Amino acid sequence: MHSGDFSDKGTEGEVLDFLNWFIALPYKHKIFVTGNHDLCLWDADSIEELPENVHFLQDCECQIEGVKFFGLGYNHSEQLMPAGVNVLITHEPPTLILDKSSGTHWGNIRIRNKVFEVKPQYHLFGHAHESFGVEENDGIIFSNGAVVDDGCRLNGNWQMIDLF
Repeated sequence: MHSGDFSDKGTEGEVLDFLNWFIALPYKHKIFVTGNHDLCLWDADSIEELPENVHFLQDCECQIEGVKFFGLGYNHSEQLMPAGVNVLITHEPPTLILDKSSGTHWGNIRIRNKVFEVKPQYHLFGHAHESFGVEENDGIIFSNGAVVDDGCRLNGNWQMIDLF
């Protein structure tokens, strides 16, 4: 799963480079959402000709092996989040949960409120590069999967979460 910011300037070329890399990864299923850098896909509802095992979840859901995933694209309405979601993927973190980077809390309070209302088993996100990691709160596993810090250096000690 990729929680956005797979491009720098949001150009089509950068997105195509990411898609070629992502599609080639040796995983059974792949899911991604847009981040604040992925400008050319902000208003996209779908991407034509993606393989069946690659899911672009821009404010929509998919079900894989009995697990219900919902992806919320950057800068979209958290009100779209349905009940019964097992895994929520967003770009923005919920406020005050793994959301601090460069001395600022980057979390979204509306996402936080909706997450604690819907109560997915997992909430996966990025955006706040320096707060990568995993923590549990109110029975929900929160994971900031940022792989680079604010200086674009690889973060160490990040964890994999096995959903299947």
